[in-house]
Amino acid sequence: MGTCWGDISENVRIEVPNTDCSLPTKVFWIAGIIKLAGYNALLRYEGFENDSSLDFWCNICGSDIHPVGWCAASGKPLVPPRTVQHKYTNWKAFLVKRLTGAKTLPPDFSQKVSESMQYPFKPCMRVEVVDKRHLCRTRVAVVESVIGGRLRLVYEESEDRTDDFWCHMHSPLIHHIGWSRSIGHRFKRSDITKKQDGHFDTPPHLFAKVKEVDQSGEWFKEGMKLEAIDPLNLSTICVATIRKVLADGFLMIGIDGSEAADGSDWFCYHATSPSIFPVGFCEINMIELTPPRGYTKLPFKWFDYLRETGSIAAPVKLFNKDVPNHGFRVGMKLEAVDLMEPRLICVATVTRIIHRLLRIHFDGWEEEYDQWVDCESPDLYPVGWCQLTGYQLQPPASQCKLLYRKHVLLF
Repeated sequence: MGTCWGDISENVRIEVPNTDCSLPTKVFWIAGIIKLAGYNALLRYEGFENDSSLDFWCNICGSDIHPVGWCAASGKPLVPPRTVQHKYTNWKAFLVKRLTGAKTLPPDFSQKVSESMQYPFKPCMRVEVVDKRHLCRTRVAVVESVIGGRLRLVYEESEDRTDDFWCHMHSPLIHHIGWSRSIGHRFKRSDITKKQDGHFDTPPHLFAKVKEVDQSGEWFKEGMKLEAIDPLNLSTICVATIRKVLADGFLMIGIDGSEAADGSDWFCYHATSPSIFPVGFCEINMIELTPPRGYTKLPFKWFDYLRETGSIAAPVKLFNKDVPNHGFRVGMKLEAVDLMEPRLICVATVTRIIHRLLRIHFDGWEEEYDQWVDCESPDLYPVGWCQLTGYQLQPPASQCKLLYRKHVLLF
């Protein structure tokens, strides 16, 4: 709905069910938007002026929200709320006066909502997706279900269909069949020799496009150092190394001091990814840089580390410097995917903003569970998104949940 949200603002009038009524059938009345919070609007019935006693919140994209004039066109009764019914003898004249020059929803608003809830990905489509047990490679998975553009993917070899992975259809973690081979990425070949009945490869044009890059001139090289968000601990930005340069601008990145000997925890980032940064990014922006595990010369100094390791820093000009006018502000609430447990969407708060990078805090949890996320991440949603799509929203954690999670992590 982002492209047509300009029609929604405070003082817009809409027709909504009248809950302050004793009639046995559903009737409607006109309300004005007092305040917006994501998809949710605080509404006040016409006739209440400065009286907020019956103000109520609702999802503006709900099926019971209509533009002014819908009742007349649909033959539905407009009935004033019982609380203010005595205030005017001629409600029709009152409404004409109040609504002259007022804004309402566009007549095709419900159609736009419906269209925005249609998704090109369908069950039984096959994709290549990161192997959650070996980040360095991809596997074939099948779309099991689609909710709000989020995909539940079941790895193709999962016999009981419980080995799954959740991600958004625009996630950089999924690709068309054949992508890994085309760029030189590791791939876990399936033991299944032919597609199961009804399964079919997802058309390549449905996947998020990455920016084309020119690798013919000065480019990233194996062994170059940089700073990167650790995909296994998204609250940290770490000292990292380019381990392999793939085709089409993709890079395999290893976190210094934490890599497996076989490279099974290398992670694929595109050269334009907002999750990789030039040497010195954290220092300039006053972010704590996580040094290599076991590195003892603290505080960490890049100049000394590059000299000790005989390495060079990846050139600053090769990194993505685009910063969209995203509009996020510290303190804003949203719904965010817990990327360590990506089936979960939680109540969250923006606590820090560095250019296009957002620090996301999960309400009720400690800061160690925070995540650095890009402002254009498909894993961030407005307040009310879960209600709109029917996805379960995790409420802020209670102390007992927090203690349980700590216990699980410790043992």
